[in-house]
Amino acid sequence: MLNLPARLAEAATTPGTITFIDGGDHQTITWAQLHGEATVMAAGLQAKGVRPGNHVALFGPTTRSLVTAIQATWLAGGVLVMLPLPMRMGSLEQFITQTRTRLHAADVSLVVIDPQLADFVEPADGDPTFVSYADLESSATGVGVFEYEPPAVDPDDLAVLQFTSGSTSDPKGVMLTHRQICSNIDGCYRSAEMRSDDVVVSWLPLYHDMGLIGLLTLPMTTGVHLVQGAPQDFLSKPSRWMRWMSDFRGTTTAGPNFSYVLATRSLHRAEDLDLSSMRIVLSGAEPVDASAFRAFFEAGAPFGLDSAAAFPAFGMAEVCIGGTFPRRGDGLRTDIVDARVLEQEQYAAPVDAGGAGSRELVKLGRAVPGLELRVVDPATGTPRGEREVGELHIRGTSLMLGYYRRDDITAATVIDGWLHTGDLAYLVDGELVMCGRIKDVIIVGGRNVYPQDIERAVGTVDGIRAGNVVAFGAEGRHSQQHIVVVAEVRADDLAEVSHAVHRAVADETGVPPREVVLVEPGTVPKTSSGKLQRSATRQAYEAGELVGLITAG
Repeated sequence: MLNLPARLAEAATTPGTITFIDGGDHQTITWAQLHGEATVMAAGLQAKGVRPGNHVALFGPTTRSLVTAIQATWLAGGVLVMLPLPMRMGSLEQFITQTRTRLHAADVSLVVIDPQLADFVEPADGDPTFVSYADLESSATGVGVFEYEPPAVDPDDLAVLQFTSGSTSDPKGVMLTHRQICSNIDGCYRSAEMRSDDVVVSWLPLYHDMGLIGLLTLPMTTGVHLVQGAPQDFLSKPSRWMRWMSDFRGTTTAGPNFSYVLATRSLHRAEDLDLSSMRIVLSGAEPVDASAFRAFFEAGAPFGLDSAAAFPAFGMAEVCIGGTFPRRGDGLRTDIVDARVLEQEQYAAPVDAGGAGSRELVKLGRAVPGLELRVVDPATGTPRGEREVGELHIRGTSLMLGYYRRDDITAATVIDGWLHTGDLAYLVDGELVMCGRIKDVIIVGGRNVYPQDIERAVGTVDGIRAGNVVAFGAEGRHSQQHIVVVAEVRADDLAEVSHAVHRAVADETGVPPREVVLVEPGTVPKTSSGKLQRSATRQAYEAGELVGLITAG
């Protein structure tokens, strides 16, 4: 049973529930009730002309109607295209242009838009048809009701066109079939040892692979309980996340590095929480910040949070979501290596914890069932040995079909069945350890300096907005690179902050930055999922488009 409609129908026979949170309010319904509502909406989609294989775009904030429309799209045999929401309203016009470009690039035939956004994005000549949730429901109810007709869905039919986050390049449409998504869900469920009584709590955006596949589609197709919040509810009041975990006895949740920093701050001010039910706290989709993740569990310990619940993992849209998972209950485990040897010889030489010149990297577990990993020399393709750093390759049952209408990129990325991820990593006893992106590495004096290390160090400086720091290499004389740091700041004495940033970078890497550019909050480019865009920041810097409050050499 490797198609989503069949699994959605099966989940509707379970006692599982979904709870929708809207600010301080919530509403709980069964998966069976949601399935019934989705069937009505699927009939509405069919009445609007949606046929198997048609691309249907959904555009709106996280609501009950949006989740229903996601399921309805699959029930109608459509291909789901989730459109991101703007990260910052100041760039609304640019965002609308990008959205329209994405609609045409994805060959969307119908756009289902939330009424809250209808006034911002009006159809233009050549655009696909725009409809509202109400339009779909009215098409399937009342006089002359349009009866839902279950389509024939082959496991190898396209189910999702998932745009990558664009953290290193322009977003690309990842083609995922029903078989691939179901295979990855099965692998994740098995590897995480999930149970039918688990309660998943999520605020992650549904236009990102972790939110859509990992924390929504998995519960929705297995009958696991889900508590679904919205990104804006978490971001406006981060303390809500742990409050939801406590009130709804959440067992499973996930988030990126910055969310755990915000949650840690809220825990230091919290009262009357019970986090003892938490069994899987996943951090992934980027190199996991060990110190920030550890601090979160320390802050949660007084409320019953067990550090064994730490679940650092690796995932990406090109394999649906789950790439590697640790063993449940192992907690946060790290590898302490010699930073100099890692940078100069690309070898992870173990050293004692706390030693001078050491670097702590997080162990991310083994490949989820159905996937296989290897690490190779990026230049020659020669397999690398234990602890030798190289490019991560992945193949298996949940590997994407390719990038939509980008055969050139697909051919350069998937070679002989192996996905060339562009990530630098090494293996230890079969477990994955990530080092960074190949394109992001800064080469200074023959050393491979990883920007994440710089950004993490600068984020601890008073006045700097943690999670809003970008480091990259800029070409100097004789084609040699030097370090540039761009950081958002909230402080009065900018000169002192700049000096502190210089010291932090020099202490972390042994090399001071050539330039530190302090900018206003909201300036550093980010993807729709909140990831830093290093390449876009570097391009803005090189084009002279970054307006710095202070630039120091």
